[in-house]
Amino acid sequence: MVVIFDWDGTLIDSAGKIIACMQQAARDAALAPPTDDQVRNIIGLGLDLAIARLYPDAAQRQRDEVREHYSRNFIAADRIPCAFFPGVTDGLASLQVRGAQLAVATGKSRKGLARVLENLGMEAFFAATRCADETASKPDPLMLQELCEEFGIRPDEAIMVGDTEYDLEMARRIAMPSVGVSYGAHAVERLTRWQPLQVIDAFAELDGVLTRHCGFRPGEANS
Repeated sequence: MVVIFDWDGTLIDSAGKIIACMQQAARDAALAPPTDDQVRNIIGLGLDLAIARLYPDAAQRQRDEVREHYSRNFIAADRIPCAFFPGVTDGLASLQVRGAQLAVATGKSRKGLARVLENLGMEAFFAATRCADETASKPDPLMLQELCEEFGIRPDEAIMVGDTEYDLEMARRIAMPSVGVSYGAHAVERLTRWQPLQVIDAFAELDGVLTRHCGFRPGEANS
């Protein structure tokens, strides 16, 4: 089985850092800072699309400034890695031991994901990854399609796990099963509209979902 994870808000508790860095980036670019909820709404999107949604009426020059300031602010803040959500490290290790192949589909840039994986010592942990700056941004399902091609599987032979409706929408658009997590950026009502197998309240619940809905068993061979 291939299990594809979103990063921010699903595995890593990074919302507070993202919000603070985006608000400061807006101030640095002489724009009104977005509210916490406005930033939560765009978590998971590629950075260009996220800024465009926050500032649809701003000139491209101003959006570019926000991007530059955000990237600088986040790199500085990311010297101290965000914590994993409870149960994530044990849960990922358990899935690997049981034969699952793990992947990441994220709105982060390739440099950003590489930096955090290096900081956490997890460069070789995931079998494949896709980032928003090397493919289409969520909710376009292209990154999931590319991951399926890399693994040589159909979309229905993988499962997407994410905390935003963008994660679940892109899975739904290619008929890939999905699981939502309630502890991330988007409210449960936004997740359920994309018909995930289940919305879980803790990462430790994922194992049971895979067993009940996907027939995943200890020692199962990978697809």
